Amino acid sequence: MKVVSLGLQPGADLRQALEAWMGEQQEQAGCVISAVGSCPDGVHLHIAIADSSGAVIGGHLGAGSLVRTTAELVIGLLPEWQFSRRLDLATGYAERQIKAQPER
Repeated sequence: MKVVSLGLQPGADLRQALEAWMGEQQEQAGCVISAVGSCPDGVHLHIAIADSSGAVIGGHLGAGSLVRTTAELVIGLLPEWQFSRRLDLATGYAERQIKAQPER
């Protein structure tokens, strides 16, 4: 696994920045190992954040999650894997498919 650090500045859209950055990488799969930062109250990514009073909320990370001060992420790139989604007739949803990439 290749591990890199990515820092985002105030006003950056967290989800869109992650998607754009990942699109620039040679690897086709990755995972966020750690993330610290602040967003306004309020890929298929999950997130847990705290508001100004320290109350933690969690859910899906969507567009419009703007970085408030900074966002510091540690991302593991997975060159040996490819993640995709395919309609699963049993669930009716596009479920994650994991495929091992051939060695380079």
